[in-house]
Amino acid sequence: MAEPRDVVRIPDAKVALSTASVYPESTATAFEIAARLGYDGVEVMVWTDPVSQDIDALRRLSDYHRMPILAVHAPCLLITQRVWSTDPWVKLQRARAAAEKLGASTVVVHPPFRWQRQYARDFVDGVWRMAGETDVRFAVENMYPWRYRDREMLAYAPDWDVTKEDYRHFTIDLSHAATARADTLGMVARMGDRLGHVHLADGRGSAKDEHLVPGRGTQPCAEVLEHLARTGFDGHVVVEVNTRRAMSGAERESDLAEALAFTRLHLAAASKAGRR
Repeated sequence: MAEPRDVVRIPDAKVALSTASVYPESTATAFEIAARLGYDGVEVMVWTDPVSQDIDALRRLSDYHRMPILAVHAPCLLITQRVWSTDPWVKLQRARAAAEKLGASTVVVHPPFRWQRQYARDFVDGVWRMAGETDVRFAVENMYPWRYRDREMLAYAPDWDVTKEDYRHFTIDLSHAATARADTLGMVARMGDRLGHVHLADGRGSAKDEHLVPGRGTQPCAEVLEHLARTGFDGHVVVEVNTRRAMSGAERESDLAEALAFTRLHLAAASKAGRR
């Protein structure tokens, strides 16, 4: 009888490239790079690039490069306060409509800023209500306190640690966890089976949100990916790294290829085959 041997078990999770990972290059460039490097799809960061806001243009890019759009990141950043309306609920409605039309399964959303008082007050119930009206997942993303020297400001409400609230689905961002100096594996455990989406990037615990290529910081990127593989995670793992310091297009692509290779390697979990 043959001895048991190790086999490679690959989870159903798809590995996508965030269009934010090519900044300051364009959304169109992200599709091109994702296709060339062999990513499974893209997550569209809706921001000031007009193409990122244009559903027809995004569909054409997706069709041309044969790159599915797996997720839409709603325009929640400070620089996108006027993108798709100044009303945050309208932004989420438009993000949901875009996801439905583009075939994306997930809308990523940040918790409100504290100065968005009415939005923050209604946010948890409102996200539940919107999630009940569609098959698209609204995956609320962990954030971090803002720090300057020895001062800390809590900029998000109800909280930057989204596991303190009752959401149907979560996004975990490992760079944000590093900036928050949070226990990332503990946060993953608290999210449990409501973890539906992952932003993979590294960090060193700096006050700045670093979004390093995984493996270049102190975050347990490998351990998180291996945990996802062991638990049969079927959401999306999105490489969301900062390449704005790349000196050339070739250097940017090298970073994104390295991130993809790291992700695929650690999603391949060893398991024991049964005896024949």
